[in-house]
Amino acid sequence: MAEDWATFGADLHLDLRGPGLRTGLMSALREAVRSGRLEAGVRLPSSRSLAADLGIARNTVADAYAELVAEGWLTARQGSGTRVARRAVPRRPAASGVRPTAAARRDAARPAYSLKPGMPDLASFPRAEWLKASRRALTAAPHEAFGYGDPRGRIELRTVLAEYLARARGVHARPERIVICSGFVHGLMLMAQVLRARKVREVAVESYGLDVHWELLTRAGLRLPALPFDELGTRTQGLPGMKGVGAVLMTAAHQFPLGGALHPDRRAAVIDWARSSGGLVLEDDYDGEFRYDRQPVGALQGLDPERVVYMGTSSKSLAPGLRLAWMVVPESLVDEVVAEKGQVDWVSSSLEQLTFAEFLDSGAYDRHVRAMRLRYRRRRDELVAAVAAHSPETRVSGIAAGLHAVLRLPPGQERAVLRSAAWQGLALRGLDRFRHPDVPPTQDGLVVGYATPPDSGWSGALAALCRVLP
Repeated sequence: MAEDWATFGADLHLDLRGPGLRTGLMSALREAVRSGRLEAGVRLPSSRSLAADLGIARNTVADAYAELVAEGWLTARQGSGTRVARRAVPRRPAASGVRPTAAARRDAARPAYSLKPGMPDLASFPRAEWLKASRRALTAAPHEAFGYGDPRGRIELRTVLAEYLARARGVHARPERIVICSGFVHGLMLMAQVLRARKVREVAVESYGLDVHWELLTRAGLRLPALPFDELGTRTQGLPGMKGVGAVLMTAAHQFPLGGALHPDRRAAVIDWARSSGGLVLEDDYDGEFRYDRQPVGALQGLDPERVVYMGTSSKSLAPGLRLAWMVVPESLVDEVVAEKGQVDWVSSSLEQLTFAEFLDSGAYDRHVRAMRLRYRRRRDELVAAVAAHSPETRVSGIAAGLHAVLRLPPGQERAVLRSAAWQGLALRGLDRFRHPDVPPTQDGLVVGYATPPDSGWSGALAALCRVLP
């Protein structure tokens, strides 16, 4: 029985000091609560467990707990154990000149509403259906699924993904050419390393996009010339004249953040460039399932599967916290991508992959996407109507698909609107934030993520937005 203490329960670190064990224990617990190290509601080890851990008599711990309960520091309830009480405990004043912690600054700066783009309505995640799929997947999972497995990902998910992408996005996919990643950024990081190994030195990017993607490619040692942009989208006709470019990163189905689909002639032009130069197109199909007033635009990859790396994700359709994304890779690249993935992240979570495979195969994913498509379309329509009523000079664009809209502002208004939004407790992003550093500013605007708020916060966020528009 000498080792029984190891099985008693949760650990609790205490520095016992004082004239007696009971007094020292009480002082240590008070200090842990007073300093905030033990927060309200935290469950403490049982008296038996803590006594064994500290090497003291159980009655000593029980007496200390009882007295601290009487003083209001702790609570004890049958079935709930002993917990730190929810009481106002004075915190130590911060030393003069000491800055607040990063967590404190985040809490103080947390906005009341957020219309930042790039996030779905997280409150609408299909928990019940996901739980059912998880149970079915866990029940059916073979024992080897809990090992390291194939760095490409579980064959169950790659098989159903190949079928889904062919049906819904026009992608030419086979399971052996699909690589599962822990998010789009993970996949882009792998491709950056592959491109560097292939002696590629430049990757062309769109005039507007995400700085986190550009920074990742830059850190990999790649230069990023920007492609020009006009009312028809990214001007891919200029690619043949950009000597040294070995790949291009594009959001062809729904340009982020400006919102349009790449014109058919320019889709053909980028494929022609890739074929003639031996280059690659990295296609970011981040929200391809969501379209409202137009026929679905198929993936660029369908025009030439051997020249396009198709990259998709569940971050917008379900939730970014799942960390599930996928690449459909040209046959000539599969071994190189798999080798890079094996060096960085051998395998993504098998259980999440199996659950998503079941979720897809059962039809639950299609049902969820259809339901969210209707919900987001209603929000988009409400946004357009509210802007028209409150700010007739503000033009709304990029709304035929996706989860965000672009509000074109009068010249010189973007910074003033963003300052006003901050005062209103509304998190917004200006169009200039997404502009490539080499592209001169040409227009003022806001990129409004109308999918972001939960239903309970949508009307408040929309009202706050209308208050700040010129």
